[in-house]
Amino acid sequence: MSDDLDALRLSCDRALSGHGPVRADALLATIPAGTAVDRYGAGGVVAELEAEVAALLDKPAAVYLPSGTMAQQAALRVHAGRTLRRTVVAHPECHLFRHEGGALERLHGLVPRPVGDGNRLLLRTDLDAVAEPPAALVVELPQRDLGGQLPPWDDVVEQVAWAHDVHSVAHLDGARLWEASAGYDLPPADLAAPFDTVYVSFYKGIGALAGCCLAGPADHVAEVREWRHRLGGTLFGLWPGAASALTCLRERLPRMPEYLQRAREIAGAVRDLPGVRVVPDPPQTPMLHLLLATTPDAFRAAVRGLAADGLWTWAEPATTGDPSVLRVELGVGDATMALSVEEVCAAVARLAGAA
Repeated sequence: MSDDLDALRLSCDRALSGHGPVRADALLATIPAGTAVDRYGAGGVVAELEAEVAALLDKPAAVYLPSGTMAQQAALRVHAGRTLRRTVVAHPECHLFRHEGGALERLHGLVPRPVGDGNRLLLRTDLDAVAEPPAALVVELPQRDLGGQLPPWDDVVEQVAWAHDVHSVAHLDGARLWEASAGYDLPPADLAAPFDTVYVSFYKGIGALAGCCLAGPADHVAEVREWRHRLGGTLFGLWPGAASALTCLRERLPRMPEYLQRAREIAGAVRDLPGVRVVPDPPQTPMLHLLLATTPDAFRAAVRGLAADGLWTWAEPATTGDPSVLRVELGVGDATMALSVEEVCAAVARLAGAA
């Protein structure tokens, strides 16, 4: 982001997506005075968060880690050690395969096995193509790169059963499990129940400082805790992120159904705008992708114009296979809720060149 665009962002008093632009003062305010500090991840608010997440997910134990990349690699390393296998089966757009610099192979000696079509959800029938017994199956709920789509819950249960039938394990990439809970209209514990281990994030839909938890059986979690140390994640004090996570989890998890309703209202308002498509339509979680038939230059001009009016949208759009179509991700949060649906619709129209 250029310096002048960043200055425009900081000058905005409203935002279209999520909980608004990340600002230090707002994040620091999520750490209560009197927070009990930990020592190398032991005790204090870290232990309090771990206990609360384990209870929310109805798992025997949970461990706090500073990043989801570390958490999922550690979990899969533990599963590989226990199954004595190396192959990790997941959707082609799995974060572990696409966004972690080949760490599964280079750091852990594991073998990625993409399964299914990258442009649609992974389903149980896709797993019939896998003959080798894997170390683990990874399921992402919701599928972020597909606009927050959710497979039918019965199909998810069948995918987990497939993993267990081949004497493997199933790991849930629940970076947005809180949003998926609203989409399925099920409590987080029900989503976690079929899976052996579950990862949840706190800085995405929850809007806390960076950090996450890995939950599962106590012996698995204890091993992940050791891998956290080996991978450099057991900092002298992990309390700032853990305290922020507790605050934001308690405040925003109950609002997820409200965020989902607003996502559907927004989809209903913008779907008929010229040059705008909603993916998926209707939204299945409190997020949606917008496909905009515009050019990068026109989009950037609209971003600057909206920012000059006090509304922050996006620094850059994502490209698509069609050079005439751009993609943005709208995650509904507190900032979105502070706007009327009409305000959101007008901003999207402007970004798409329809206003």
